[in-house]
Amino acid sequence: MTTTKLSGQCLSFPDTAVLLEELRSYIAIPSVSRVSDPDVMQRAAAWLAGQLAFADARIEETEGNPVVRADWLRAPGAPTILVYGHYDVQPPGDELDWETPPFEMGIEGDVVTGRGVTDDKGPVFMVLKVAQAFMEQEGALPLNVKFLLEGEEEIGSPHLAAYVREHAEELAADLVISADGAMWRPTEPSVSIASKGMVSLSLTVNGADSDLHSGRFGGTVANPVHTLARLLASLHGPDGRVAVAGFYDGVHELDDQRRAEIDAIAFDEEDYRLSLGVPELFGETGISTLHRLWERPTLEINGIESGGKYTVIPRRAVAHISCRLVHDQRPEDVIDAITVHLRAQPHPGVTVEIEPDLGGVRAYRVEPDDPSVRSAVAALAEVYPGQEVLLAVIAGTLPATALFEDVLGAKTLFFSFSTADEKLHAPNEFLRIRRIGEGMRAWEVLWRQLARSMSGSEA
Repeated sequence: MTTTKLSGQCLSFPDTAVLLEELRSYIAIPSVSRVSDPDVMQRAAAWLAGQLAFADARIEETEGNPVVRADWLRAPGAPTILVYGHYDVQPPGDELDWETPPFEMGIEGDVVTGRGVTDDKGPVFMVLKVAQAFMEQEGALPLNVKFLLEGEEEIGSPHLAAYVREHAEELAADLVISADGAMWRPTEPSVSIASKGMVSLSLTVNGADSDLHSGRFGGTVANPVHTLARLLASLHGPDGRVAVAGFYDGVHELDDQRRAEIDAIAFDEEDYRLSLGVPELFGETGISTLHRLWERPTLEINGIESGGKYTVIPRRAVAHISCRLVHDQRPEDVIDAITVHLRAQPHPGVTVEIEPDLGGVRAYRVEPDDPSVRSAVAALAEVYPGQEVLLAVIAGTLPATALFEDVLGAKTLFFSFSTADEKLHAPNEFLRIRRIGEGMRAWEVLWRQLARSMSGSEA
């Protein structure tokens, strides 16, 4: 057992080897929500429910994948927090790109690998172990804790909103703490105070009723791939700026203070470029890379499907597009602007279909002086003594944050111990082993800190 003394109090946690073997059993469940095999998703939910037996855990159905709920509400006068996370994972992609099988957790030096190990199974696992340690060693948690662990975050949480609205009274809390949402980088602790919103859509160009021989029919019909390429190219100008009228509505120009804050953060653009393996960085001209990453919206083409390496004119070409949103951009307005733009482009000889995905999410922000942020910074400062705690921005999207604020009236604190470089959503996803111990220690300190600082607030 490893014992850590923090703030005059301490919990003992199992040895790392024991924790890794338990985490291995969780990673082995291929809970890919984009496939959503009901039996597999139930297995993952059951694994979590078993970990939360001390808190009256139950699996509750939604119109999609089930959620795992648990409540420990035996701390009179103490604040109530809602711990949020997810058990679904991204598809592994081509398994040949993995150095170890994606659902067989590997240990390679100081990291563990596997799909979901850092997004979001590993970070959720840390919270469960802290809660269990409190119960086993102190017989209670320092504050009232509710758990909501969903199985659709990686597909935009399309059924979470209905569930939260239906169970709003049961889920009421003073604060939501998300185990999802990676830290900025591994060299310094950070608390994220904002995340980007997101919308996504599919663009389909249809031509003939079937694929056509490119020799017999070439030059007589429009090629859907040609049209798709033109449409996609029209979405950006040569300077990297999105060329869609109205796209930037709701995006704020940064004031001098925010610009100075970003400029003060140590960030080496050349190191960043080398870490990505690209010949040069690219984006809106005149705006720094970190400024673009944290404070500017994006429109990205995520995939193109059509034809293949054979001599046909494809009957159909499809592109998948996503946008990350900032500030006051409205998801529905962004979709409308892109739709108007695409329909205004010429596309003779083909038909065009635009299908927005469900679950558009607006950008989210919590103020730096929020008491929960201050408590998180204090907890990290104790676990990482002598290191400055950075206030960062998550360039990705956590769909639940705006929902919790709208329905529960509660802000969400991001408190995850994955880091943004751990190949989230990519082959060879990994988690630094040391972060497991650091994360458990930090969650312990945070809960004790919140119990003191928030005492007297209503559940």
